[in-house]
Amino acid sequence: MKIRTLLISALCFTITACSSTVSTPANIAHSKFPTVQGENLNKESITLPDHYRGKNTLLLIGYLQKTQFDIDRWILGVLQADIKVEIVEVPTIAGMMPQMVQGFINNGMRKGIPSSDWASVVTVYEDAPKIIAALGNERPQSAYAVLLDKDGRIVWTSTLGYSATQVLELKKLVESLPR
Repeated sequence: MKIRTLLISALCFTITACSSTVSTPANIAHSKFPTVQGENLNKESITLPDHYRGKNTLLLIGYLQKTQFDIDRWILGVLQADIKVEIVEVPTIAGMMPQMVQGFINNGMRKGIPSSDWASVVTVYEDAPKIIAALGNERPQSAYAVLLDKDGRIVWTSTLGYSATQVLELKKLVESLPR
């Protein structure tokens, strides 16, 4: 019975996670990424973007569970291209229902992700609306790739889903940034 309740809760989460569509702002380049609280899978509290200040950081934001495939392709592409950037997965899950079952959701992620990668997965629940307001959520099935400079400013974004062309564009941009 408990498992059934959790499954129903997870279904409600999936249905309500992105129920309100927010358009991507026209020009978000050079704006500051919103300050949000999250928790990595090691159960450490993380403040984005402050935690990564001093590092060029690629945030791979996912609004839906099925975005994981796209996030995995981004990670593989960035690693294969040897792009010198900190990579952080940011599951961004809005709504009251997900907040109520966030422990269940995070435990599910822990089961599918090697513990050596837990520090680089930062889940955002309560502050998810701040990220959605800043970036939009018109394409929730695609990863939102957001490159932050060392000061936490948005340098580059993609909401189109993974492509090798974008990885090459990202590599060229990262190489032009101060290290």
